[in-house]
Amino acid sequence: VQLVESGGGLVQAGGSLRLSCATSGFNFRDHAIGWFRQAPGKEREGVSGVSPGDGYTYYADSVKGRFTISSDNAKNTVYLQMNSLNFEDTAVYYCAADPRIFLRKYSSNWPMGIHDFEYWGQGIQVTVSS
Repeated sequence: VQLVESGGGLVQAGGSLRLSCATSGFNFRDHAIGWFRQAPGKEREGVSGVSPGDGYTYYADSVKGRFTISSDNAKNTVYLQMNSLNFEDTAVYYCAADPRIFLRKYSSNWPMGIHDFEYWGQGIQVTVSS
């Protein structure tokens, strides 16, 4: 199983970036794919998730209306379009996958958790300058 993130970098506040997560080694449609992030000194937190099989998406409250997750089932790749970036979005971003997750269980009161996902990428840095 491999998950490889790309598309990170340095961007000014208010700008945009698109992250990609290229996957291989598992049945893409049967897994939930999530994006997480970890800022310096903070715990890793769930940002967004997608079920490629039915297109269901999940967003953390902090990114709703600014980030958009999508999947290309032909390429086994998930994208995270990030708009209106601010300093608080600076973090290492990770994509993760798991075959057992039912994304619909997540909500504002029950956010997507790191312990729910089995497979992880190496992460990629996103830095937003003020």
